[in-house]
Amino acid sequence: MPDQAAAPRFEIAVEDVEYQRAAGQTLLARLYRPRGPGPFPALVEVHGGAWVNGDRLNNTAIDEYLARTGIVVAALDFRMPPAHRYPAAVADVHLGLRWLKANAARFGSAPERVGGLGTSSGAQILFCAALKPDDPRYAALPGGDSFDARPAFLVSCWGVLDPTARYRMAQQKKIQRFLDAHATFFGDEAAMDDGNPQRIVASGGAHHLPPALLIQGTADDNLDHAIADRFAETYRKAGSEAELHKFAGEPHMFITKAPTAPNSFAALGWIADFVGRHGGL
Repeated sequence: MPDQAAAPRFEIAVEDVEYQRAAGQTLLARLYRPRGPGPFPALVEVHGGAWVNGDRLNNTAIDEYLARTGIVVAALDFRMPPAHRYPAAVADVHLGLRWLKANAARFGSAPERVGGLGTSSGAQILFCAALKPDDPRYAALPGGDSFDARPAFLVSCWGVLDPTARYRMAQQKKIQRFLDAHATFFGDEAAMDDGNPQRIVASGGAHHLPPALLIQGTADDNLDHAIADRFAETYRKAGSEAELHKFAGEPHMFITKAPTAPNSFAALGWIADFVGRHGGL
């Protein structure tokens, strides 16, 4: 377990701020700021919800905990289906990373301390933006001054880092809500394969491989927990650091479902420690 450096010790300020307007739509970030001199590590947080549900408040328990350990957190809203399919959400998160870097000093951080955390389908969105920061589709939105979308670190919590494998599982088990969500977000299997972090790394298509942390429960009925094992192995083979912590018997979203449970507290400690080490805490 991480030491007390990862324990909550800060009072925090919470506010909603606009980080972009896309086609007349205002998109907000819920900003969690530790009260202190800083500079603190910072991260963009990308929620899950099978790509079609949820908002910036999904992971409040995670965001508040991390902020209280001394991490600036910007939890993003992003465009979703049916109005917006892949890669619109990736472009929003790409801009979110640039926006947080551009405003890092104002929020008590610094551009080189900015990373990202994604949960479930949000991890797929975040990792696409980070692994291919120069993809013109992902970088299509203006803003963020002259900053790039290369984060200092990445965190995946029960991430759908191989959406094609998750789709095959849903087909096999006849989980219609997952099949519908995949179809609604990606449109077809070609797009699903294009936006597949596992394939991007395995094929050598990643242009940026920051240190990554993966948090995964072994009783996850939303995706095969072996996805995390394969991704970590592939990431390491590609030449970067991938730290994997698996939690026996824990389901999908176990931290948000029971944030004060022992395994949730342990996972939050690992996340805070990892962000601190790679974000300059």
